[in-house]
Amino acid sequence: MPTVTVPVTGGVSEVEYLVTGSGPGVVLVHGTGANPEANFGPLIEALQDTFTVVAPFLSGSARTTDPGGPLTVDDLVAQVLAAADDAGLGSYHLAGHSLGATVAAAAAGARPDRVRSLLLHAGWVTTDPWLAFQFDLWQRLLRVDPDLLARVVQLTAMGPATLAALGRDEFEETAAGFTELFEAGDMARQAALNMEIDISALLPRITAPALVIAGTHDRIVPPHHQRRLAGLMPRATLLELDCGHGLPFEHPQLFVDTALSFLSSGQSEELTESGPMVRSS
Repeated sequence: MPTVTVPVTGGVSEVEYLVTGSGPGVVLVHGTGANPEANFGPLIEALQDTFTVVAPFLSGSARTTDPGGPLTVDDLVAQVLAAADDAGLGSYHLAGHSLGATVAAAAAGARPDRVRSLLLHAGWVTTDPWLAFQFDLWQRLLRVDPDLLARVVQLTAMGPATLAALGRDEFEETAAGFTELFEAGDMARQAALNMEIDISALLPRITAPALVIAGTHDRIVPPHHQRRLAGLMPRATLLELDCGHGLPFEHPQLFVDTALSFLSSGQSEELTESGPMVRSS
């Protein structure tokens, strides 16, 4: 995979990024403790026939290196923009999950001239005490045993229907997968950043149409955060789906279909409403 050198707080980072396909650009931004393949594997496969897909590994993920200090939203925005530049994209669609949705929105506010549309799932504007308490818990569990955090995340990331359908072996296998993912990078630094988020000043600067997706059963970043996110962007639609926080891997086909519908049907170029429209599915 290609890499690009990006100035960040305290020095420089060597950002590795995935690039595949051909056509209009789509940049994908992964969430906390994850990577592009973990969050977007099925979506990347679906997009690459008609889009050029670029997906950076953010600081805190195993394949990107940096000075190792505290992360900032500005650092991660710089990494996303640099990967798109290095891949030769001029303007592009931008999509993100969880922390990646927050970073994608911040990138669109920082460089509105570059972003054609925004697809944001499970993002948030400002870290409130509820989120801060949760992300502090994540860091404490990581210090004790990443497997403990994996078990907590499994129970909070999945919707109740998904959890009810799992057998005992499936619970253990899924937790083991989360543990492996968390141990591959430096998730604690991303969780620490999560406690300091405030992108409210950037959102009114976004000129691109946006689809903000909320999971009605999201217990990690509850839907009221996505409602506020959509409400602060001039051209946003809020879509509430019957899912949990883990939509991209809990219901990958639903996530893929929703993204393809937005990117391919013209919605991403036609949303002109002032204030969020709310749809449910």
